[in-house]
Amino acid sequence: VQLQAFGGGMVQPGGSLTLSCAASGGTVRSYTVGWFRQAPGKEREFVAAFGWSGNTKYSDPVKGRFTISRDSAKNTVYLRMNNLNPEDTAVYYCGATTVVWGRVKEENHYIHWGKGTLVTVSS
Repeated sequence: VQLQAFGGGMVQPGGSLTLSCAASGGTVRSYTVGWFRQAPGKEREFVAAFGWSGNTKYSDPVKGRFTISRDSAKNTVYLRMNNLNPEDTAVYYCGATTVVWGRVKEENHYIHWGKGTLVTVSS
């Protein structure tokens, strides 16, 4: 499956953005799709995942502010980001994996990746 992430941009603190991860050559329902991010000078970190069965998982920094969802008809997974703050500034990547649910935070298990999309939160 090929993944394409888009929707990034610049937003003021407190603002919102929705990222999209569009799949082709396969169906997102067959995978767990995860969002990761990499801030300048930092390692890539887990943000959220949407399991093939509909489960969701979030990292602590984004819990309550971000929502991951899936539109099977559009073969797309979304990341709605609310109440953004400067610490959310990063390149955001989506990936697909078939790893067991307990390991979806581990990026080394993701076998397909899209190119990143930059999110900048600044006043």
